[in-house]
Amino acid sequence: MILTDQQILAEMKAGSIVVRPYHRRHLGSNSYDVHLGRWLAVYNDEILDAKKHNKVHYLRIPKEGIVLVPSKLYLGVTEEYTETHRHVPFLEGKSSIGRLGIDIHATAGKGDIGFCNTWTLEISVRHPVRIYAGMPIGQLIYFEVNGELAVPYGKKKTAKYKKRTTKPVESMMWKNF
Repeated sequence: MILTDQQILAEMKAGSIVVRPYHRRHLGSNSYDVHLGRWLAVYNDEILDAKKHNKVHYLRIPKEGIVLVPSKLYLGVTEEYTETHRHVPFLEGKSSIGRLGIDIHATAGKGDIGFCNTWTLEISVRHPVRIYAGMPIGQLIYFEVNGELAVPYGKKKTAKYKKRTTKPVESMMWKNF
């Protein structure tokens, strides 16, 4: 079951859902709008290797925006820091973003219970488009779960994305080998 606006607010009041910064105007009927942070990351190498640590360099999005091109993968980050302690968060792109040909995630739309951080976005575009820091980029939807949780994400020894950051985080697939 997906939480409604009133349920999201109740869970925020109880502390099981945290969104910072939080603005009531970004709460939809059953989702919360998140915004693009000021940093993008781009891989340094043209060919990526799943067994190696592929390094990135960071780009700060200027006030006049930055043009994304179809031949690149960009890692973005949400302005919002979130915590989810009892629900499974899903991050979906806003329809207005999709209509500009922007995808915000390739495969990683689902979060885990216990995830406490900003969200790294896997941004690709179908055609050149200018984007801006602070623009609405996605929406978080919260699902109820059935059953008890053994170990939340932030307590797992194998959790690779728990270091708190305000910048996008590159793939840590290499840690699996």
